[in-house]
Amino acid sequence: MAQKLVSSVPTAQQVLLPETLLKKQKIMAQADAKATEAKAALRKARIAKRRDIVRRSASYRREYEALARQRVSLQRQAKANGSYYIPAQPKLLLVVRIRGINNIAPKPRKVLQLLRLLQINNAVFVRANKATLSMLQLIQPYVTYGEPNLKTIRELIYKRGYGKINKQRIALHDNALIEQSLKDHNIVCMEDLIHEIATVGPNFKQANAFLWPFKLSNPTGGWRTRKFNHYIENGDAGNREEFINTLVQAMN
Repeated sequence: MAQKLVSSVPTAQQVLLPETLLKKQKIMAQADAKATEAKAALRKARIAKRRDIVRRSASYRREYEALARQRVSLQRQAKANGSYYIPAQPKLLLVVRIRGINNIAPKPRKVLQLLRLLQINNAVFVRANKATLSMLQLIQPYVTYGEPNLKTIRELIYKRGYGKINKQRIALHDNALIEQSLKDHNIVCMEDLIHEIATVGPNFKQANAFLWPFKLSNPTGGWRTRKFNHYIENGDAGNREEFINTLVQAMN
């Protein structure tokens, strides 16, 4: 009868693991569990934030539609009464610099610096009040301005929007960048920023200071022949009211 061979090599169950290895495996297992929990919590927070952004966007859209319906209703009511509907004075202006740095007097130069219009084709949003309108009168030959509509504001911020983050010009490619700088003012996404600018809300100053001046291109088809004449004199300078939208869409 054949003898059964007995191996001298111990099995895996017979080998005792070192205490340090057991501790390491336990620590790694705990770290993996914590990482899994953190990942799940982060995913849950992202879903909640995304839903909140969608709710905010929907409420803003309803607000814009209600304002548009109200304006149409007032126009129809005025027409039915044999009168005219005169809209309120604009609260927001879009200012575009159309002239370079040569032959500028010191006072207009200082006003352009205050408005952050440091280069030709720069554009900024400005709250319309007595002070800013007086400043625009001083620099009329060097800029053109008017009342932007929601479409122009949205396209400018989405396409040319850059934020001032740590004194650097950073493209707004993520809502987290906006939340990082403006969360104290309840502005956490792109739609919040657009709404604050378009409605000239209570945090307009902080939102506008966060936006870097827009760098636009020359308009498609070029400027008019007498560019530095006033707009009503077949030029491009000065106040052009709602026609600023046509210009910016050609420059964007």
